[in-house]
Amino acid sequence: MSSTENINKSSSRITWEGCSVLLDINDGDRLVFARLSPAAKLKIGNKNCSLQPLIGCPFGTVFQLDTSDSDGPFLSPFQPKGDVNNTDEIKDGHFQAESKDDQPNSESKDNRSLIDNNTAQSLTGEDIEDMRRQGAKGNEIIEALIANSATFDKKTSFSQEKYRLKKQKKYAPRVLIRRPVARSICEAYFKKYPLKIGFLRVDTLSLLLSMANVSSNSDILVVDMVGGLLTGAVAERLGGTGFVCNSYLGQTPHSMDIVRIFNLSDEICKRIVRSSISDLLSPKESRPQNPKQDVGSVESQSIDQMSVSVSMEEASHSPENGISDIGAENTTFPALKAYKATKAGEKASQEILDSWKENGFSSLIIAAPDLDTWTVVRDLLPLLSNSAPFAIYHQYLQPLATCMHNLQLEKMAIGLQITEPWLREYQVLPSRTHPHMQMSAFGGYILSGTKICSS
Repeated sequence: MSSTENINKSSSRITWEGCSVLLDINDGDRLVFARLSPAAKLKIGNKNCSLQPLIGCPFGTVFQLDTSDSDGPFLSPFQPKGDVNNTDEIKDGHFQAESKDDQPNSESKDNRSLIDNNTAQSLTGEDIEDMRRQGAKGNEIIEALIANSATFDKKTSFSQEKYRLKKQKKYAPRVLIRRPVARSICEAYFKKYPLKIGFLRVDTLSLLLSMANVSSNSDILVVDMVGGLLTGAVAERLGGTGFVCNSYLGQTPHSMDIVRIFNLSDEICKRIVRSSISDLLSPKESRPQNPKQDVGSVESQSIDQMSVSVSMEEASHSPENGISDIGAENTTFPALKAYKATKAGEKASQEILDSWKENGFSSLIIAAPDLDTWTVVRDLLPLLSNSAPFAIYHQYLQPLATCMHNLQLEKMAIGLQITEPWLREYQVLPSRTHPHMQMSAFGGYILSGTKICSS
């Protein structure tokens, strides 16, 4: 596969074999990362179904679990029939009946007389199993449950819709194919494994990228201790231009597992490099050959030198981070060079390190909850070019306040401010728009500013 084909696939609206997807089961009740392949399996309840029908489908397609086949459960594309919302007859807060004669009865309907004593449903579990053995689909079971409910007709339209949705999630679960981008990945991790990403909320992530002025052809210095989410988000926004330098203390790089979920093309992965902070702070090595070589040629040469023939290893299932990568990518570079798919995060070449030491980085982003903020900023801020912005995330306020105070004393930056992002999610439905009852009340803090020349 050529690099052009790889780029087209990474930006395609259609899934392909080997791509990563985010499977949204029952409207956010369960979120699963998976790598599509004919052998991939998804467990819904106590049933395993193949993910092969998802290959070649557009992102955003909804599938429904079908258990009527004798060969076993399978996922089939869901085609909604008519209006799925049963509250279209609601207008101005009142229930509108189909005929004027029935309007008073509809308006007076409520749930006050209903008693939940588990006697309203006459259909037993054995009856449902008999229907399944006879090949009944999930929707047919739901309609049978509604027909055998003694209280369904007495409920309001809101309650009827809730009842139908509850039974649908149990007997006919649906799976939505979502594209794994920075927003969807951050939302999924924040909901299930927030500690893995340092409790970095999606609005905080977007604010970090904006405050650091991440734009095309920028060289971004990143300290990422949130699983690679920040590195992947920066690389995704750069779109194959500029560079992302993931720096780290010591000799062991930080984990970048989340980067592999982004479906980044080979061209974008080559723009993600790693370097230890000690290498960035070391003096620039003298190069006798071509001393007047410009930065553009240095960068173009360093790209070729960074290409190493390595295979993309298969990501294993890890209950700690909630990722289930099934299958392995098998992509190659053009026939002009015998390169295999470049793994994101190769070591930065000495040429490009020297160019950064001479010209400086475009901006700095730090998300390192386990490190001392001021120590990291004090060492890395001189690596930025003059007037370059920086943004630092931390879960707590005090480390950022201390860093801000020291930056003011040392006169290293101007425009310093600490921002606390706040996000409220709303339910928007007919006659029932309100904030969600359960929401995140905390999104961490961001210290931002502009680096100045120290005299």
